[in-house]
Amino acid sequence: MIKAAMQTILKDIASVQMGHAFRSRLERTEHGNVSVIQMKDLSEDNRVERDDLFRIDMADLKERHIVKREDIVLRSRGQTNTSALIDQDIGTAVIAAPLLRIRVKTEDVLPGYLSWFINQPASQAWLTSHAKGTAVQMISKQALEHLEVIIPPLEHQHRIVALAALATEEQRLLRELAEKRKQYMEGILMQIASGSQ
Repeated sequence: MIKAAMQTILKDIASVQMGHAFRSRLERTEHGNVSVIQMKDLSEDNRVERDDLFRIDMADLKERHIVKREDIVLRSRGQTNTSALIDQDIGTAVIAAPLLRIRVKTEDVLPGYLSWFINQPASQAWLTSHAKGTAVQMISKQALEHLEVIIPPLEHQHRIVALAALATEEQRLLRELAEKRKQYMEGILMQIASGSQ
């Protein structure tokens, strides 16, 4: 017998916290005690680019600010409000405002599934409709907490996460292939232009 999917709001399955509001411009320090995840560190395919994270010295670092593997980072400001899953160990790190940190608090929901669900068109449309601001739209912590989430059985969540990862990898490979084709064609056209063909 297949269990039915449940529906709940996000705050019942996860905690949401605002990113750390730094009062001054971040100063990169090679041997800083903490890495900072900023908006620029979230890639187009919703991954945290950990190779170029700012390292800073942060004296007042509190446990509640530290992000962990399996945390979700949401872009709360701008034209896109997608999320990225921290799926690797990134050491001691914090997220900077205006990012929001989402941490799943139940074993019935996979963080990878929740991140995928947030990025779906229906969820994105709901978040956009609840954004505030005129020049720059922003999703509040309270709005995000009331996003309705469909929770299928864990086995279905595992399948969704695996298939979504394959689809993302396929898109990456297709983009890479298209770029190589473009470079190849430009090379041929340049040879024709210079009269060597």
